[in-house]
Amino acid sequence: MKQYIPKMTVPTILQPKKRKKFLKENLTISLEKKQNMVRDMTEGSPMKLIVQFAIPLLFGYLFQQFYSLVDTVIVGRFLGVNSLASVGATSSINFLIIGFCMGVCNGFAIPVAQCFGAKDESALRKYVANGVWLSGLFAVIMTFVVTILCRNILIWMKTPTDILEGAYQYIVIIFIGIPVTYLYNMLSGIIRSLGDSKTPVLFLTLSSILNIILDLFCIVELHMGVAGAAIATVISQGVSGILCFFYMKKKFTILKLTKEDWKLNPLYIKNLINMGVPMGLQYSITAIGSVILQSAVNTLGSLAVAAVTAGSKIGGFFCCPFEAMGSTMATYGGQNVGAGKLDRLGKGLHSCLILGFSYAILAFIFLLFFGKNLAVLFIEPDQMEILSNVHLYLLLNSGFYISLALVNIIRFLIQGMGFSRFAILSGLFEMIARTFVACLFVPIWGFQGACFANAAAWLFADLFLIPAFFYCKRRMAASLQNN
Repeated sequence: MKQYIPKMTVPTILQPKKRKKFLKENLTISLEKKQNMVRDMTEGSPMKLIVQFAIPLLFGYLFQQFYSLVDTVIVGRFLGVNSLASVGATSSINFLIIGFCMGVCNGFAIPVAQCFGAKDESALRKYVANGVWLSGLFAVIMTFVVTILCRNILIWMKTPTDILEGAYQYIVIIFIGIPVTYLYNMLSGIIRSLGDSKTPVLFLTLSSILNIILDLFCIVELHMGVAGAAIATVISQGVSGILCFFYMKKKFTILKLTKEDWKLNPLYIKNLINMGVPMGLQYSITAIGSVILQSAVNTLGSLAVAAVTAGSKIGGFFCCPFEAMGSTMATYGGQNVGAGKLDRLGKGLHSCLILGFSYAILAFIFLLFFGKNLAVLFIEPDQMEILSNVHLYLLLNSGFYISLALVNIIRFLIQGMGFSRFAILSGLFEMIARTFVACLFVPIWGFQGACFANAAAWLFADLFLIPAFFYCKRRMAASLQNN
């Protein structure tokens, strides 16, 4: 079986003179090394591997959303609707910046997964070290720039004046915490690339519990307002990142980095940027559409903002399985591409789509009957208009969850295969759709128009991603034959 590694990620493997020697030295793994590698997704039933890998991720995402829900409930119940709207008004700009951080870190982890699949431990360690250097640089630059500009961005987004100050107090603290966002997402991405999806979830769970405790302490006891909620988030994520660091240092002998590994290597830096930046931009470009949409929703008043905030929080909880499937397919794709097992890509995609479509139908049925009941967690029962709007938002979104399943599963699989630039194009389709809805539907139909934004974005992205997957697969098969 030939191995395929995209030229942008592990070029040494494709050098003809080194390929034969590399395969001979790395095709088999010693028993000692196997004990340090948690899960190899290049062998066995794709459905079984995907489920086993995705379930821990799902619990992690669910718990993350749970503490996000609790955070929102605490803000809404103890600080009122205006404070809830203040936090909600920052969601799109939060996604714009923090999403870029997460995308970059996910991209940096893909070469690690591919090297793991190819059994190239030396290149794996060098990618880890150079990825750490790049993450640190990105964190410093982004923290400096966005903390200066965030108030102006909120004003540009037409944030209602009665919630502007609260929105600024919340988001500026979140942005000051960008370095800990990089810390956790970079390290957890590396751990997942080695096949361990459970440990990052455990640490995230512990930090989520800490977040809830700090929320109550800062808001209820210290009366810090929305700033307290932001401080709790930053501290808890920093704790999870530190836990990941000590776990990696103790557990994985494969990650025992030498002085040589820590040297900056222009080739590895270039490959990491080629993988990470497009994925980060995909999140940000998608978020630009969300920012434009949020600006349109802001013109409808703080009550509309509060309804979208509550609906987004509840919807985020139900979208966790799609996120878990996406992250799973990134690792699955990376490892199997590294091993040259292209035939397993289609099998894995088919298995994951069965899971995604089945869940999408069940989620819609549940929200159809119980969506309004969930909204009471955030909104007082007597505020009937807001409750009805939240329910409408949930129904129109969940009705298109099959489209969302396709977006997450195919996009992350393509990224794992090494074609991260395609992520930018899919994000561009989402941005165009949300912008179209914001500029045309919201002015005409108001809140009802805004509810169609996500559905339009997912459908537009699917129109690009479905043919893109087959193109990428054909391109890899041709490269494999040429090598």
